[in-house]
Amino acid sequence: MKYIKYLIFLLILGNSCTKDSTKTLLFVGSFTEGIASTGIYIYELDTETGGLSLLNSEQNLINPSFLKIAPNGKYLYSVLESQLPNNGKIAAFAVDSLNGKLRLINTQDSGGRNPAHLSIYENEKFLINSNYTDASFSVFNIKRGGGLAPLDQIVTFKDSSIIEGRQDEAHIHSTNFSPDGKYVFAQDLGSDKIWSFKVKKENDSKLNLVSNGFVKVRPGSGPRHFTFHPNGSFAYGIAELSGSVTAYSYENGNLNFIENYLTYRSDQEIYRAADIHISPDGKFLYASNRGPNEDSIAIYSIDEKTGKLELKGHQDTYGEHPRNFAIDPSGKFLLVANQFTDNVVIFRRDIETGILKKLPQELTVPNASSLQLRTYLR
Repeated sequence: MKYIKYLIFLLILGNSCTKDSTKTLLFVGSFTEGIASTGIYIYELDTETGGLSLLNSEQNLINPSFLKIAPNGKYLYSVLESQLPNNGKIAAFAVDSLNGKLRLINTQDSGGRNPAHLSIYENEKFLINSNYTDASFSVFNIKRGGGLAPLDQIVTFKDSSIIEGRQDEAHIHSTNFSPDGKYVFAQDLGSDKIWSFKVKKENDSKLNLVSNGFVKVRPGSGPRHFTFHPNGSFAYGIAELSGSVTAYSYENGNLNFIENYLTYRSDQEIYRAADIHISPDGKFLYASNRGPNEDSIAIYSIDEKTGKLELKGHQDTYGEHPRNFAIDPSGKFLLVANQFTDNVVIFRRDIETGILKKLPQELTVPNASSLQLRTYLR
């Protein structure tokens, strides 16, 4: 009996040490209305209660509107000077996880106007930035110490589609590396195409991307963001202008259409679908809708054998224009950045059903636009 009690004590102690030995940081990027101001905020997430505590903030930044944490967690990258008439920049920061601080390493020209998205290659030595207005993506070498070398390759696009004013020219909104690291897929909102590129890594400081054709999506869709399933067999794209998610099977660089799904509760005159993420366990997919009549998160279960989705419901975001959202590494919480109401809302996520429940605390962050979460050892 004493032995059993001792084992129970060790289990309790072990669980306590595990919780106390890690910390989860939330990085919030924002639009600063084109002036140098406080732009990135760092919080600690309590993974038991969902509470958030402000640790630090970064000053003198212009529109750090999209953030990307490196896979190793040591560095944070941000677009800068988005939604301005001049070329944007990309900034590299070192992360001090113990104190929740950032240290600017350097910045580089983004190669175009309105940088909108960042992706990082699996070996953490290359970064791709997507320029929305000057339709292109630029490739950077990540140097030892996390800084960025000047852009090494830039790929430009010229194309259009059917929606006047939004699709008169190409607009690269995001890029994603395939799970096997052999391909890059670029979402072109302006041409209704997903461009494919084969990755040819020449050496540790040179990444050569070679055109591999494109996947045509339904006219007027406006592909925006994209994500791969954790099993590597499926992929899902969210289309801003049609308010829809498209499911694909993925194999050897090929995306094969499965099905389209409306992300809104009902048909709309104007759609503004935005972001898309899959839960860490691969069982649920979430997509955000930004008005004009519905600000919500659509919730789908995923059939991991077929890749098909089943709608489970919608959750209002308690704010306007949910531009970006994120799921914490434990899968227990989903956080939404409502840009137009300056608030970040925290939901507890039911692991079994995928359903979201709002928690009492909200963050006030002016023009909140991008969220990144990472768990660190203390």
